[in-house]
Order: sequence, then C-alpha cells, then structure tokens
Amino acid sequence: MSDLTDQNTAEAPQQPPEPATAVAPPQPAEPPAPLSETPPAAPKDRRVLRAALRWTAAVAVFGVLGTGIAYGITVPERTDVPGLSTKSDGRWAYPKLVKPALPAGGALPYAAENPGMIHYADLEQLLLPAPAGSTPDPTLKGDKSRITTDRFLQEFAGDNRVPNMRQDLAQGGLRQIAARGWTMPDGTATRIYLVRFHTSGYQNAFTTLYFSNAGSAPRVLKDIEGESALDDGYISGNGIPHVRHDVYVESAPTGPVQVRHAYIAAGDIVALVVQSKKGTAAAVPFHQTAVLQEQLLG
Repeated sequence: MSDLTDQNTAEAPQQPPEPATAVAPPQPAEPPAPLSETPPAAPKDRRVLRAALRWTAAVAVFGVLGTGIAYGITVPERTDVPGLSTKSDGRWAYPKLVKPALPAGGALPYAAENPGMIHYADLEQLLLPAPAGSTPDPTLKGDKSRITTDRFLQEFAGDNRVPNMRQDLAQGGLRQIAARGWTMPDGTATRIYLVRFHTSGYQNAFTTLYFSNAGSAPRVLKDIEGESALDDGYISGNGIPHVRHDVYVESAPTGPVQVRHAYIAAGDIVALVVQSKKGTAAAVPFHQTAVLQEQLLG
C-alpha cells in the first residue's frame, strides 16, 4: 500500500516529515481530499492521531487475514482437506492431500492417451492417509500396504458369494489390493481397500457383477446384522468426472455395531470404504472420508 498524496501543496505551508507509522488503503475511485484549512494540531494531538491510525491499520490487517482464512475453509483447494477438523460438526483432521507423482512416461488416468483409465501412480500413495489422533490397524500393515485377496474378502464374511468373488478376482484381471485402517479415540474404526485391475474394463465388469445395486447394498459386510440402504445424506459435491460411488448405511434396527460403507469406482480401481462404531456410526466423518478418497482417485 502507498500513502495518499495531497494535491496543491503550494496552498499550505510545508510541515516537516513525520515517521510513517501506518498507511491507509488507497481509494483510487475517489478524488483526493482537499487540504484542510485548520491549523496543524498540537504535538499531543498528533500522538493521539498516530495511535488511532495504528489501531485502524491493525484492524484492517486482521480483517483482511480473517477474510482469507474464512475463504480458505469455505472454498478449499482440491488438494486440501475440506473444512479442517472442527469440534462443531465432527470432522477429522486429515493431513493435506497431495496427488502422487507419476512414473516417467505414465499418463494421467483419464487422459485421452490412456484408454484403459489406468492409475500409474503407486497404489499406496492413492490411499487416504489416516487422520490425526488415530491408531493404525495392525491387520492392514503389509509391505507397501499390500494385502491378500483373502484379507480383503474378510470384509464380506457371511456373504454367500465370497467363493465366486475369490474366483473372479483371480481370473478377472486383478493386479493388486492395498489397504489402510485406523481407529479413532471414540472407537470409530475405518478400513479402506483399493482393488486395482489391469484396466477399467476389468474393474467395471467386477463392480457391476458384485457391487452394483439400485436400492439395498448388494453384499453383506461383517458386523451388519440386517440390511444396508442407500445413504441419501451423502452428497459428494466434487464434480469429479469418471468417478462414481454407491454409499450405504446400515438400517435400523442394528446390532451392537453400526456399519457405513461405500464403493468408489474410478478407472482401473474400485475402492471399498468401511466405517463402523459401537452404537451409532456418525455420518459426518464417514462422508468426509469417502469424499477425500474420491478426490485422490479423481
């Protein structure tokens, strides 16, 4: 910022310059104020004026900073955690999201030169990182987060189509499965699986066969004692092309644990996001987790 300069300086006696203590924001749309005909204020009055200007400048600076912070929270970057953790609505404090680097010669998953919609980035780097305050799930700590097909299928314990799923994964273009899990201090447990196929065609065939349903959830996950219905409260709002999701919540009456889960299909990858808690599994952290995982795959 620069000082407003008085015009017609010849019409008033020159005053000795004073130290610059504060500057007022420029007002280019208005003409400069005319020189005052009032005699110069006494030194004591000038000190009061300078103090007032300092407070005015401080208020203006904090006002600008406050506006910037509010804008950053209200309109986050795609690589930022949307609406950092707040006590008011139950969101968790995730680290800043960063899209993983591509290997040399690797195309983006949805680029025209990548018809198979293949994610060439390391699969572990596409997993959502755990939020602050969480405890890692020791059963999902394989080398580079890789797990076996059998560990993945444990999520569907009790579903009568598990043998068919195992066979189709073995013969239907499966490449890798990566997973990450954690538990929050309130007991909410989260597990995220990324199942990568050779191309989006293989992924789409498997997802259509086992994970697609217009109403109730097509598969029964462990700890679900009844049925799961589509979660009408989930609105991603991401506008991410090529990424689709089906989000479910266990219907009442539930057993001791309530389960929420989502299938996210993105190119050659289908993700399973599961969150469960004794009593009631809150919607806000689950929705936040699913949205962030969508962003990493988009």
